[in-house]
Amino acid sequence: MSNPPLLPRERPPRLRLKPTLASATELARYDAVLLLLPTAARPSRTLPQARRWQQLHARGAASHGDVRGVTLDNDRQTSGVLGYCRETADRFELLRVAGKLAQRALSDRPHPRRIAIIAQPSRAQRGAWLEALYAALAAHCFALPTARKPGKAEARLESVDAFGDATLPTTRAERLAEANNLARHLTALPPNVLDAGAYRRVLTQLARRHGLRLRWHGEAALKKLGAGAFLAVSRGNARRDAGIAHLSYAPRGKRATRPDIALVGKGILFDTGGTNLKPHRSMLDMHIDMAGSAVALATLVAAAQLRVPRAIDAWLAITENAIGPNAYRPQEVVTAVNGTSIQVIHSDAEGRMALADTLALAARRQPRAMLDFATLTGACVHALTERMSGLFATDARLARQALAASAASGERLWQFPIPEDYDTDIESPTADIAQCALEGKGDHILATRFLKRFVPDEIPWAHVDLSAATRRGGLAHIPSEITGFGTRFALTLLLDHLDQ
Repeated sequence: MSNPPLLPRERPPRLRLKPTLASATELARYDAVLLLLPTAARPSRTLPQARRWQQLHARGAASHGDVRGVTLDNDRQTSGVLGYCRETADRFELLRVAGKLAQRALSDRPHPRRIAIIAQPSRAQRGAWLEALYAALAAHCFALPTARKPGKAEARLESVDAFGDATLPTTRAERLAEANNLARHLTALPPNVLDAGAYRRVLTQLARRHGLRLRWHGEAALKKLGAGAFLAVSRGNARRDAGIAHLSYAPRGKRATRPDIALVGKGILFDTGGTNLKPHRSMLDMHIDMAGSAVALATLVAAAQLRVPRAIDAWLAITENAIGPNAYRPQEVVTAVNGTSIQVIHSDAEGRMALADTLALAARRQPRAMLDFATLTGACVHALTERMSGLFATDARLARQALAASAASGERLWQFPIPEDYDTDIESPTADIAQCALEGKGDHILATRFLKRFVPDEIPWAHVDLSAATRRGGLAHIPSEITGFGTRFALTLLLDHLDQ
């Protein structure tokens, strides 16, 4: 038995767009067929084995989210899955319903290798419905890393054929799925497997594979830069291997000195809480506290694969928040890379400390916009639960673009206010700013006000507090507790909505 691999070994199933299924013989090539209908519709008479689909439909009145199964009449005994979705459903609901069909189809043993997907909404919506079915299948067939003894190898889903007259960018759909799977994989890795040294190896491998530039700012370099906020957090680590990674992508033939956007991610590989030690239940899953960095990294990799015509930076704050004789303590005063002095209040508010220097360094490249991802506050979870994440923005235009991308991707964001008067709650008698307030109320807003000190006013900036990074039972089309939330949103923003 060995440790799980640092990077996923499997890629999403191949997606192909084909004309409408012509015959029952063609249908028999597939292990399963998924048919998604509007709730008020009925299966088309032109479908192969239309009578079998219509009999399944006639079993009872259809309602939003219903899923029904049947075995089709052929030698292969193809599994048929029929589902219903409101034609007015938003993208989140569409993905949720698609996830129910995927779960039904992939519960068969042996697992299907080839699946056909068909959707029958209006033509304008058909591509989105097919993409949702594919995204759900790609998420459900992906196995998160495990160190269990290998059992009998099961068949895996190899290909998905989408049938119908639709606009469906297949390569984009595959990369969206792959980015989500990469973020989920990295976030799920045990903390003794994905330590700082291993993460650096992951970055090196991905940079070489996808033509990215990588610069690692280790602790010695960060000390010269004056990154006292990040170094306060990393000080308690057993090894001196923490650092801030800077990766960059430029479109072919374009050498950009100023990125179009900088993605920033919190990469706390394990969070004990430090001197203010967490209790067991709060500490148990703190290997996922690097989810923000996984989202930023997976987004950058997918952008490079898709050759997005934008110059993109990614900055990842990679460290642990450990307990030990050298761990930072309340009432210490440290100075960040931009000269701002910080009064430490609570060592478990380490994410904003590590991000402070990372944001300030990213800003030195004067990106046209900045976007960070972080599993930052419990207050955001209490406000929204794990069904959506919090959005904070200093620029109205960027906020509108982010919300539009959220709606289009199905990864839901709720925008919170960040009024200036909240600064009075983090005033410090001994430094320029206090790290946090003594009480936890409104901490998601106060944390954003703190981070704002490290982003120049002239750079449009949005912060995503990843309250939906994990959710028991999964979220929308994602079946696992670790959701990879943020990759679909970020890529949709980069591809369709960002205009800076």
